[in-house]
Amino acid sequence: MRRRDFIPFIGSTALWPLAARAQRSAKVTTVGVLASQMLPPVRRFAAKLQEFGYTEGRNLRIEYRFAEGHDERYAALASDLAALPVDVIVTSGTPAALAAKRATSKIPIVMASIGEAVSTGVVSNLARPGGNITGFTGLNLELEGKRLALLKELLPHLSRVGLLANKTNPLFDVSFKTLRPAADGLGLTLELFEVRDREDVENALRQLEKAHPDGVVVPADTLLLSKRREIAASLTKSRLPAIYAFQEYVEAGGLMIYGASLTAMFENAAGYVDKIFKGANPGDLPVQQATEFELTLNLKVAAALGLKVPSSLIARADKLIE
Repeated sequence: MRRRDFIPFIGSTALWPLAARAQRSAKVTTVGVLASQMLPPVRRFAAKLQEFGYTEGRNLRIEYRFAEGHDERYAALASDLAALPVDVIVTSGTPAALAAKRATSKIPIVMASIGEAVSTGVVSNLARPGGNITGFTGLNLELEGKRLALLKELLPHLSRVGLLANKTNPLFDVSFKTLRPAADGLGLTLELFEVRDREDVENALRQLEKAHPDGVVVPADTLLLSKRREIAASLTKSRLPAIYAFQEYVEAGGLMIYGASLTAMFENAAGYVDKIFKGANPGDLPVQQATEFELTLNLKVAAALGLKVPSSLIARADKLIE
């Protein structure tokens, strides 16, 4: 081998260990996800992060912690994520957001979805939340009254409305204060059926069947969402028309949903995570309100309940399940 060929060869081989070390030392960011379950919006969050250049196994690690409908577990799960530590915590629901807030005042927290952020004490101001928390709110206080109105439109005879609610969720007390005057304005009587944990749901459903109101509202709550199949099946079997807050209910056999798009909110949360990784202070990022909402009707369930869905509702629906 000629000397002038040998020297570049030696130089290039000398660079191999350096390149390998650089690749191994590339920064891996860690995201903690604190939620009730692995739902499609959570999967979409991971996919959206990849669009921003973060790929699991290369420069991203996601640590999932799921309460599986047991809200009392959030405190320990949030503390676990803070102790790892992760670079940012992404939460879903009010109990998860409050648990993350109590677990750390330093790690950035992005609320992918929360029913209401100020009244529940998570932040004091939407425009400039301050501290280490920001995210997205689903406007569920405003939407609860709208859900009642939609149920009334579907059921003109509606008079008594059963409210299946998780009494331990801090959002409940706030939303109930909004829901009661909305019901009064529509000439409706609210009857409360409380649950405090997953084990209460079956008993509350039996009470609903026995009381048999004209319709049922199932508000935004991740504990109830974790039991969506049982809830939807029981209400349909009991011939109780119901409106829900999350798309997953109609996919599990529920009649009608109206609420903010969780998928859109989790995609937006991925954008906030990217901003924070690039140096943004979470306290300077405004808590944004949802702008995309879904009205979905399950016409198959409506037929099983013997309901004739008004054409006005069908025309406004974003999705029909037949």
